[in-house]
Amino acid sequence: MQIQLQKHKLKLRHTFSISRESHDFQNTLIVCLGLNGYIGYGEATSNPYYGITVESMMSEIEALGKEIEAFNFSNPEGFYAFLERKKLTNFTRCALDLAAHDLFGKIKGKPLYELWGTQNDNYPTTNYTIGIAPIEEMVSKMMEMPWPIYKIKLGTEDDVAIVRELRKHTDAIFRIDANCAWTALETIENAPLLKELDVEFLEQPLKADDWEGMEKVMHHSVLPIIADESCIVESDVEKCALHFSGINIKLTKCGGLTPALRMIKKGKDLGLKIMVGCMTESTVGISAIAQLLPQLDYVDMDGALLLKEDIAKGVAIKDNGEVVFPKLAGSGVTLI
Repeated sequence: MQIQLQKHKLKLRHTFSISRESHDFQNTLIVCLGLNGYIGYGEATSNPYYGITVESMMSEIEALGKEIEAFNFSNPEGFYAFLERKKLTNFTRCALDLAAHDLFGKIKGKPLYELWGTQNDNYPTTNYTIGIAPIEEMVSKMMEMPWPIYKIKLGTEDDVAIVRELRKHTDAIFRIDANCAWTALETIENAPLLKELDVEFLEQPLKADDWEGMEKVMHHSVLPIIADESCIVESDVEKCALHFSGINIKLTKCGGLTPALRMIKKGKDLGLKIMVGCMTESTVGISAIAQLLPQLDYVDMDGALLLKEDIAKGVAIKDNGEVVFPKLAGSGVTLI
């Protein structure tokens, strides 16, 4: 295989803030894998919370460059097993795994969802994320992007008041993501107030390792709780089943589509609701997520919608949330 790495700095439409950080740009790595005239594209973004930079991912891949080029590629699973043996970080594995899946689908001439035995005629609508900001700015962002479902980032001293004010301006479904900023007591007390405001569920209200607190929340919250930071890799799924109503799988955090597919199956077997989320990727990463849509209960794949300028074409999302799948096989991605 031929391999090429591209570093991009994605400019966001607006400053994006959550409970622990704010940023105006998203650094991302694009991996291009070529074989027999076909090119597969993969992506992984940098993330300070997990100590991942584009440079660190590039260093890992460059150290394996000759081995990747010499690898006898036949399917993504075999390639992923090779990557696992090399002890790469999950983010780096994700970029390579997404490229391998896109490449495989293009070689086979079919979109990934079809290769997995699913059809795209029924899928959940993505939410659109509203980051923490002064209330007037949050309202302005909603008015700028009318959407059927909003994910509201919280983690302030006035969280319920913020949701109450936002509710005055839309009948859309609300999902709340506190990004580990609440305590168990805050979560239990906030839940009935937020339920009255037509909030659908709460995502990761407590710190990722506060399992005792999550057990209390699981027994007393009137709203479903979805794990995010508590569910990183495959081994986390079973533990989350005892403390959450569902899991939010991030491709970059778990290592790509190969482990995500296993996590989806395991989560469903355990009776969990399944969500896949994004990390403000370009259309390269979003198009990979879209291939999983028929298998999901919820999805957060608004990353490319949050960008001022995109770097790729592939799966597109219309203003009403409708997903348009390209005719191109694999993940359907081409770079602009």
